[in-house]
Amino acid sequence: MAAALARSSGRLSIPNATSSSARHRYRSCWLSMNGCGGAGGSDRAVGVCETRTLASVSVPELAVPQLKLAVSVLEANPPQSDSGIIRLQVPIRQRADALEWLQAQSQHQVLPRCFFSSRGQSLDLTSLSLVGNGGGLASTAKDDGDEQELVSVAGVGSAVFFRGSYPFALQDWQSIKRFLCKDCPLIRAYGAMRFDARTVVAPEWEDFGSFYFIVPQVEFDQLQESSMVALTIAWDNNLLWTWQKAMDELKATLQQISSCFGRLKKLDPKTTITSFQHFPPKGSWDISVKRALEIINGRESELVKVVLARCSKYIIDTPTDPLVLLASLKAESQNAYQFYIQPPGAPAFIGNTPEQLFHRKCFHVTSEALAGTRARGVTKAEDLQIGQDLLFSPKDNIEFVIVRESIRRKLQIICDEVHIEPSKALRKLPRVQHLSAQLSGRLRDEDSEFDILTSLHPSPAVCGLPTEEARRFIKENEMFDRGMYAGPVGWFGGRESEFAVGIRSALVKNGVTGVERIPVQEVVPVSRPHGLPSKSEEYNKHCQLKMFLRYIQGLGRLF
Repeated sequence: MAAALARSSGRLSIPNATSSSARHRYRSCWLSMNGCGGAGGSDRAVGVCETRTLASVSVPELAVPQLKLAVSVLEANPPQSDSGIIRLQVPIRQRADALEWLQAQSQHQVLPRCFFSSRGQSLDLTSLSLVGNGGGLASTAKDDGDEQELVSVAGVGSAVFFRGSYPFALQDWQSIKRFLCKDCPLIRAYGAMRFDARTVVAPEWEDFGSFYFIVPQVEFDQLQESSMVALTIAWDNNLLWTWQKAMDELKATLQQISSCFGRLKKLDPKTTITSFQHFPPKGSWDISVKRALEIINGRESELVKVVLARCSKYIIDTPTDPLVLLASLKAESQNAYQFYIQPPGAPAFIGNTPEQLFHRKCFHVTSEALAGTRARGVTKAEDLQIGQDLLFSPKDNIEFVIVRESIRRKLQIICDEVHIEPSKALRKLPRVQHLSAQLSGRLRDEDSEFDILTSLHPSPAVCGLPTEEARRFIKENEMFDRGMYAGPVGWFGGRESEFAVGIRSALVKNGVTGVERIPVQEVVPVSRPHGLPSKSEEYNKHCQLKMFLRYIQGLGRLF
């Protein structure tokens, strides 16, 4: 384990203030602007915030040349402001795949990269009104008035990035928001936060800091019926990142961007897992679970639930692009968020999570409770029976109610009213099904976004209750660094934001020979250490990488 970085290191924002080791680790990224700091104050909006839409083109290959011309015009006519952010975008009348575009970019360039895919517009919910105001089917409807609804976004480079080595604070949120505005809804900051920023950072997570967000320099947007390529330039003289520096960096990045598209590379079916290791070992894991049960069932602690995780490391025999793994997840899980975050020269954090933390649009905020897991049945009859078993399981119902009511109470603090519809339902994914409830409310203050994030994370589904007692138990007993696993992952925008819970995820290291995922077990009074089926033996028999992907999709858990 590496020692935690000093708080001041996260505030560095100018090139000549960084250490040589930081420059080596981040390479070209240290030339970009870190928006977390500066003399200008983090609560003052930048002077210019614009989106300029150029003439549409028929195919993606025509977009980059048009953007290069627009950059030349922009450089010749710079804005007269000390700070700002400008987005140039070219609509494409053809729908193209953002992941294919990202995979076509150079794998050797030392630039940050990101990908974020929204969850499917319709959720397969079969509701059962057991508590509250449930009943009826639920779905997520498209806002017909929003002409720019994104399906997925891929980004390369950073117009401005935000990274800290301390817990994400109000000042950091304000630093991000000053580069965003309601009139430019597609200027967004994409990234993730640690599950617990107060714990020691392991070496494999150092490049991410305690939070890591970027506004991409070059971005490919996949829309519902079309697509778009965009460039973003940001500058702030108070951060010693002038217009000319930002322009030079943008032009350098643009030279590395490919206009070519190719079919997504597929996972080699012969790729195998040559070795794997679980930490802690099963014996130590059982001891931790028993210790949790003793505390929960005792009278000396208020702890009623804790969610323990276990780190699993896999070595594969063939170097594999993390985007290939992500594409394999995306192909089979349409009703989940897919994400990919990779700082320069660092491992890639990828995931396929079904769980929404929250979505905000102006004053309206939604969240969901998700708990309990069962596999899907092979036949309709078997699937129905498994679903009924989950709906009426006492253990799973306890966990579900804990999660739902915790979210309700947190939303009531910042919302005028909170609705739950349905109050209990089956959420059916391609391979698994969960208990689910949909919650919504109206914010008292549109600037309560920071409060939403900090109050809803960590959720009882990935931590426990009460939050601080559960978090303390996890810190003292898990013996490894969760990093960004189970932390918030998503984006901030000027009038909208959305975050998921970073579960069902993996950290794919450079060279793509090591893969890590973290299965969990929820411990409540009726739990037992051996209450979930063992899957390690199955891995010994079937060491195909495809099996790993099935587990990260949520088919099973490893104990």
